[in-house]
Amino acid sequence: MIASASGPEEPFALGVCYYPEQWPAERWPAYAQQMRALGLTYVRIAEFAWSLIEPEPGRYDWAWLDAAIDLLAAAGLRVVLCTPTAAPPAWLVQAHPEILPWDRAGRPRTFGSRRHYDPASPVYRAHSRRITTALATRYGTHPAVAGWQTDNEFGDHDTARSYSPAARDAFRLWLAERYETVADLNAAWGTVFWSQQYSDFDQIDLPNLSVAEPNPAHALDFYRFSSDMLARFHDEQIAILRRLSPGRWITHNFMRLQHDFDHYQVAHNLDFAAWDSYPTGAVEYSSLSTSDKRRFARTGEPDLIGFNHDLYYGVGGGRPFWVMEQQAGQINWAPSNALPAAGAVALWTAQAWAHGANVVSYFRWRAATVAQEALHSGLLRHDETLDRGGEEVAALDTSAWDTAPLQREFALLHDYACLWAYDEQPHSAAASYWEQVMLFYRALRSLGVDVAVRHADSDLSGYRLIVAPALTIVDEARATHLARYAPSAHIVFGPRAGSRTPSGNIHPSGQPGPLADLLGCRLRNFDGLPPWLSVEVDAYTVTTWAESYQLAGGTALHTYSSGPLSGQPAVVRHGGVTTIGAWCAELVRDLLASELQQLGIPTLDLPMGVRVSRRGQSTLWQNFTPELVTLPDGTTLAPVSYRLDSTRS
Repeated sequence: MIASASGPEEPFALGVCYYPEQWPAERWPAYAQQMRALGLTYVRIAEFAWSLIEPEPGRYDWAWLDAAIDLLAAAGLRVVLCTPTAAPPAWLVQAHPEILPWDRAGRPRTFGSRRHYDPASPVYRAHSRRITTALATRYGTHPAVAGWQTDNEFGDHDTARSYSPAARDAFRLWLAERYETVADLNAAWGTVFWSQQYSDFDQIDLPNLSVAEPNPAHALDFYRFSSDMLARFHDEQIAILRRLSPGRWITHNFMRLQHDFDHYQVAHNLDFAAWDSYPTGAVEYSSLSTSDKRRFARTGEPDLIGFNHDLYYGVGGGRPFWVMEQQAGQINWAPSNALPAAGAVALWTAQAWAHGANVVSYFRWRAATVAQEALHSGLLRHDETLDRGGEEVAALDTSAWDTAPLQREFALLHDYACLWAYDEQPHSAAASYWEQVMLFYRALRSLGVDVAVRHADSDLSGYRLIVAPALTIVDEARATHLARYAPSAHIVFGPRAGSRTPSGNIHPSGQPGPLADLLGCRLRNFDGLPPWLSVEVDAYTVTTWAESYQLAGGTALHTYSSGPLSGQPAVVRHGGVTTIGAWCAELVRDLLASELQQLGIPTLDLPMGVRVSRRGQSTLWQNFTPELVTLPDGTTLAPVSYRLDSTRS
């Protein structure tokens, strides 16, 4: 890896996503000059340009791309060049239909949009290496090329997992490598249940067309396999770029709460992570109440945005990240697409910086006049006049936004295999891994503390509070790893902690498996609550999920006061470790506030929509609400705005 671009030695920078191929070439010089005048530094290009780069098999047309890059360079702009593999051309699909992905219903997906490839296809992998080599050979040492974006938005449109014949064949080989013998696979999957035993790896199909739900261990391994295929596909591109484009950084633009592959695994060879932030779309697809969706329809809900910023800082190895695509106006792909409030684009930019972004790049330069994104905004309107978002970008003053690495005292643990195991058997209609994680994340952010999102097996030295909201999969190694930090940090576990083995089965000793000594309790009962049913814990109302414990050295802090768990412990304390079994936002928040108080950490009482973030010697106050708000220091903050306070001398 090389040093992250726009690191502490470089100022915070802005960029834009640009598609020169979609506009007349005579407009390109003016666009480049206008980008520079707007204060932009980086320009991302070519992620969907394969059919223009290679209009026929083996025949490359570089002239247009040469001209576009040279014009951007002449204007003093730095180019982010993309491998164009997210959109293979029609001639390749016609020649090799076996590269297409298949959906969960067992049907091939067709040409006509994007992401129409199967990362398990050896044919497509070969063509991916070929086009990446050609592009990197041509531009790998071009002085204007600052770095690379691989592909585009892995997993978008439900494409991380393919149910194709190629995937089936590769899955069988993957299982044979993982288990070596069918007997070991049968034991790991528990195939004695429902007469599912196999005598040959070639008998194993993909877990998508079974009559009832598939074996969860079978599904979990398929999810691991799919993630492995994507990681191998990705690593092949990265290796080529490293060889042919020395000294340039490499990143990928991940997506909001994308759950179908292990991002840590796929990102491990990148210089830093990037992600694409569309706050109003996140609200549309969220589980927020109707009133909260109405409240944040034009601004986005800050924790839905902030969590992803913190996640990708962690996915990138604890290094500053990029927002590669920042919403700059209305989008086109949600069920409804409200126009953002005045000030929202500037607020989103400032929030990203405060959470560790070194670059924010806006999507897109000019609003498209054709095809699927014709109703999506750009910095320029269709008629080339500056749109509302472009005006806010032009007015930004980022001179005080230093790019210091983040300093955080509180870690929230995260793991994709835990997500897959959780969501395969949620047991309650309203329960999901992301919802449970956000329950704890929102509580911490509402108390005014900054949060580092870290993989569960990462180095957690130096954190004073470690929160594990949904750490379902725990083996002896992970339990030992976490116990190592208990003497120096407070640790808080959420429901279902340690409930599963790495195979996705329940521990023979029950939940929390090898965490029992650390938690000082064992699971007694669990209650998957439908939306119309709740139970009480003291004065708190619990919905969605409730679990009670048998004490094994720990002390009950709260007990259930209604329902079938009445009188049983809901929250257990064992030394510096707290286990919370009740799904209740107020209870979780109060317990986390108590943990922080014991650590001597001052907290705030921030309403939903008002947040504070710290970077370097600066503090950023953010108001995502449509009302004037009073901050804890007695000052006020206008609607949809931010204020930067600096302690620098």
